[in-house]
Amino acid sequence: MALDGCGAFCKCILIFFNVIFALVGFACLGLGLWLRFSDNTRVIFTIHDFDSSTFVVGVTVLIILGCVMLFVVMVGGYVACSEERCALIVFTALLAILALAEVVVGVLVYTKRYEVGSRAAEFYSSLYLLYIKGEGDPAIGVALMFIHNTLHCCGLTGVPIIEVAQHTCPDPGSFSEMFIMPTCPGVISEVFDSRAPLVMGLFLGTAALLIIALICSITLSKKIQLSVSSPQYIILTHSTPVLANPQPSQQQFVSTSYPYPDQDPVIFTPLSAVNLPVAQP
Repeated sequence: MALDGCGAFCKCILIFFNVIFALVGFACLGLGLWLRFSDNTRVIFTIHDFDSSTFVVGVTVLIILGCVMLFVVMVGGYVACSEERCALIVFTALLAILALAEVVVGVLVYTKRYEVGSRAAEFYSSLYLLYIKGEGDPAIGVALMFIHNTLHCCGLTGVPIIEVAQHTCPDPGSFSEMFIMPTCPGVISEVFDSRAPLVMGLFLGTAALLIIALICSITLSKKIQLSVSSPQYIILTHSTPVLANPQPSQQQFVSTSYPYPDQDPVIFTPLSAVNLPVAQP
């Protein structure tokens, strides 16, 4: 389907955004699957007491978000190739829903950062106590070691000497850390507090890209509708020169279609009314 410059530009923008959304979708899905099935964190999902924990919910949201974005990318790729208006309407609706969800999640992450941080700290404390009650379950110990090394903290007290799970604490980075290190609940709360604006910025930035793609999708839909509804004119001209005057008994057909006001009507002469030269044997 022939599109004008604006429609072709919007189509290129949609293709470009589909590539970006595909990368973001694969990143979210890959990170979620890695946290779900990694040897360091897989044990968390096997403990029924943590089914509703912040970590489990966050990983589940990452996996679902990645799948939804990849589905939107597939629909967008089909729309860009086929230029079907019905599929374009579905794609526009998906972009609107996804953009709204990104804005809502970003604002909630920022406004609820203290609550989310405290719940994450409570989750760590529950996991640590479960490790102690389980007499040093090695699977939970691997999860604790992963958290300690990632956040560079040590247990509930921050004193490696008195910590029950001191072997899971990271190596001290200075002389003072041989005696005291940051506590993990405090580091977790601080991380959620300090990184909340960055997380909100990522969500709002993604929402801005979705809104731009939404505008291009609406514009492309209108251009396709105009291209389909506008009449198509075909200018006919004499392709065969008249070799002889047509017979008076034959009737000429005059076109009544005037593509342009200043153009003369086009006269069509039937082939039967034209005396064509006959080859001599």
